Amino acid sequence: MTELRKRGEGGGGGDIDSTDNISDKEADADDRLGLQGDAEGECDDSKAATPDVPLSTADADHTPQCLNKALEGLPPRWKNYWIRWVLSIAMISGFVPIIYMGPVTLILVVMIVQIKCFQEIITIGYRVYHSYDLPWFRTLSWYFLICVNYFFYGETLADYFGALVQREEPLQFLARYHRFISFALYLAGFCMFVLSLVKKHYRLQFYMFAWTHVTLLIVVTQSHLVIQNLFEGMIWFIVPISIVICNDIMAYLFGFFFGRTPLIKLSPKKTWEGFIGGFFSTVVLSFLMAYLLSQFQYFVCPVGFNSETNGFTVECEPSDIFVMQEYTLPTAVQNTLRWETVNLYPFQIHSIFLSSFASLIGPFGGFFASGFKRAFKIKDFASTIPGHGGIMDRFDCQYLMATFTHVYIASFIRGPNPSKVLQQLLLLQPEQQLSIFHTLHFHLREKGMLPSSAE
Repeated sequence: MTELRKRGEGGGGGDIDSTDNISDKEADADDRLGLQGDAEGECDDSKAATPDVPLSTADADHTPQCLNKALEGLPPRWKNYWIRWVLSIAMISGFVPIIYMGPVTLILVVMIVQIKCFQEIITIGYRVYHSYDLPWFRTLSWYFLICVNYFFYGETLADYFGALVQREEPLQFLARYHRFISFALYLAGFCMFVLSLVKKHYRLQFYMFAWTHVTLLIVVTQSHLVIQNLFEGMIWFIVPISIVICNDIMAYLFGFFFGRTPLIKLSPKKTWEGFIGGFFSTVVLSFLMAYLLSQFQYFVCPVGFNSETNGFTVECEPSDIFVMQEYTLPTAVQNTLRWETVNLYPFQIHSIFLSSFASLIGPFGGFFASGFKRAFKIKDFASTIPGHGGIMDRFDCQYLMATFTHVYIASFIRGPNPSKVLQQLLLLQPEQQLSIFHTLHFHLREKGMLPSSAE
């Protein structure tokens, strides 16, 4: 942005945009958006100038009064420690009954978290945009959120609820033309954005248009992947989320008590001691959690829809990765431990890869969020959770983990899903279903699994 301004000043010739020269007010918008191009993109929080745009409510203290009184007199460092610890225990305790309530509740929780994260990010942009009294930014942002959710949840409905769609005439129409309807809805929003463009503020409006779409990509797309993981089995939902929480907590504890060596400039409080301690703790915990959850059908079976009961089912014959198997240990390990074999669930081995990603790569989602907040000179995205910040502050690593889990399942785990294939078959015309039946009957007879017609 700095280079473009210099070219505009020194390059002469106002013919680049002689009729709509960018006003001083719009040029100042770059500064308000944090695009002034300072040295290495770093800012000293202690010396940072107050931005022109009002600070968010994230800087306010919303700690419960009773907790503040109980911790009165403690040094700020220890007070923050106990606030984070108490609130963390409360959130984890609340997560357990939500899991017990089943897939529908979990889907609703994911949707609520997604909406809140979207609201927190959009609000930061809105404070910049609203100072110019330009129309429709917040309205269009929420409209695009509805459009994208309609598209993703419609795809899920068609994939996993084929029997229900087949029974209901309105749903059949929506499923058949789902992508066209989704595109038409998005196109309406696109046209509204073009009509909302205001002379001398075009650049700022396109900043905000890009802001909304990047937010949709980060938040909505990846939260959809969380739901996709859930349908593969609740264990693919619970374990990735739990190991990110574990890594966050253990890295904080190791850093709090033993941290001496700074890890990264973007997040000065992160230390190598916390990073390494969090890694080993997360690998151990995920290994134990994988062993525990692999024993229960409720967690390992893919989530399906039962057309007879009109409800979700989690009953199945567990796949091989959730069946105990015997493994021969390497010779070096045998000589050390005096064991030749060990019994494990294959999912425990997969959990090591998941936890390694959560510990080594997952934190970069947090570093990315830290850089974003420093660019706008804010401490947290919001102040929803005392001691923790906003919902987005807690889920910055979760979204990255959800994408990795989805890719991992698709690459190394997922095979043909009979339930999903059946749902798709039910959507076909009767003639097509009959053709597939004859083809399948012939194929099974050729393999000797069905008696020949002569018999």
